This record gives sequence, structure tokens and C-alpha cells, in this order.
Amino acid sequence: MQTICGGDCCGNCARVQECGGCISCGGHPLGGNCIAAETIKTEGMEAFLKLKEELIHEINTLKIPELSVENLNLLNGFFVNLEYQFANGSKVKFLNDKDIYFGNQIEPKNRERCYGVVADRKFILVCEYGCNGSDPELLLYKRR
Repeated sequence: MQTICGGDCCGNCARVQECGGCISCGGHPLGGNCIAAETIKTEGMEAFLKLKEELIHEINTLKIPELSVENLNLLNGFFVNLEYQFANGSKVKFLNDKDIYFGNQIEPKNRERCYGVVADRKFILVCEYGCNGSDPELLLYKRR
């Protein structure tokens, strides 16, 4: 299936039938926003690739031990929108399930927990979690 960014987002999405795919929904999957489609449609592919590289650089300068990002993928919000529990017992989600973000999972050596990184033009989120996103802990939410 053809996409605005040239990636295989739709081919890897279990919910593609709901939105019809990137081209047919104009880059607004399930009514949300896609960082790739938005950037490419307004500023072009070069700006999209530049934004991705800027985010990788910003993440790698956060000085979080063993967090090193080589690439960012396009990820569905419903897949990466984890619920974080705070000390007062409240639970919060920071993302929109319908949006597509830049993100990646980093598996540090000799650790059972992974880092999750999610970002777009407005923020960078870094968390730590166990198998299949269990017991997520928010490490950083930074406005850009």
C-alpha cells in the first residue's frame, strides 16, 4: 500500500481497514495526525528527514544512561500510549491513540527493562518498562 512517506506503515498496521490507509485518509489515520504526513505535505521530504535527525540528536544528548537512539520509526499512538501511575495513585496517558509519532524501543545490555522513546515536533517522552510495556515508568517528558 502506498504511503505519503514511502514507509510500510499501513502494511504493518492491524487497523488499516478502519482508516483505509495513508493516501485515502490524507495522512490522518483513524482521524488523528501523522508526524510524517504532516511534515512532508507542508515542508517536503527533506524537512521530514531533518526533523527525524534533529530528534535523534536531542534524545542522544539527554544523558540518560544506556539510552542511545540510532533510528526512529513511525509508531501508532495506540501502540505506544502507555498509562503511567503517579505516587498519588492517579494514572495518566500523555499521547493521542489516533496519532502517529516517531519512536523506538531501546534494549540496554544486562537489563530486563527497556527504554521507550516517543517524540514529535512538540515533545520528547522517555519511559522505562518491562515485557510488553508492563509497569511503565515515566522518566522524562520534555517540551521542545
